[in-house]
Amino acid sequence: MTFASGSQLAQSRPSNANTATLFTATLGTEITSLVIANTSNASTNYSVYHDNDGTTYDESTALYFGVSLGANTSTVVLPSQGPGTGFTVASGGSIGIKSGTGNALTYTLYGVTEARR
Repeated sequence: MTFASGSQLAQSRPSNANTATLFTATLGTEITSLVIANTSNASTNYSVYHDNDGTTYDESTALYFGVSLGANTSTVVLPSQGPGTGFTVASGGSIGIKSGTGNALTYTLYGVTEARR
């Protein structure tokens, strides 16, 4: 059985500490991983949100909330364990992000979209 490897769906480096939409699905999408890189010389916090039918980014849709990431380090969050083990974002759903410090974190989202019919 052959599966498509995840491709890059979105990338963002927020310039402020406000919540923002990283990705909005136009088709059903399996999220395979999210890499967060802190390229600054100081620790900062990150938050990641999943709203399957809109863009509400708060405690009610948080997957990770106020997690510290050390200076000049990166982490893989939302890792899948193989094809079909990620989670699905429905069409119209979104992934949101928030950085504790502007221009410190780069978020890169990977996944697989369903075929158009």
